Amino acid sequence: MKDILVVAKLKEGKFDKFMGFMKSEEGINERRKIADLTKTLGTVSPDKNAVMFKIAVHNEDALHSFLDGSNLVSKPIFDEVIASYDIFELNKV
Repeated sequence: MKDILVVAKLKEGKFDKFMGFMKSEEGINERRKIADLTKTLGTVSPDKNAVMFKIAVHNEDALHSFLDGSNLVSKPIFDEVIASYDIFELNKV
């Protein structure tokens, strides 16, 4: 497993829709294919226009698919709510 940090900028006013998907059964099932959900830490910016998640990833290809639009489940919602995202690999120093 790798520790990964994902920072996503959301389109204006789309935080609730984003979180609705991430908490839905459909969203949770897709996220399980990527990472250990019990080790996920998330936070949101005060203006709710950005989110950040530290995740323990066990399938990097699935992570990229989930975010880049090639995953058929996440694509419709992410096209609507995500403005941009960055992925960082975390290493202990």
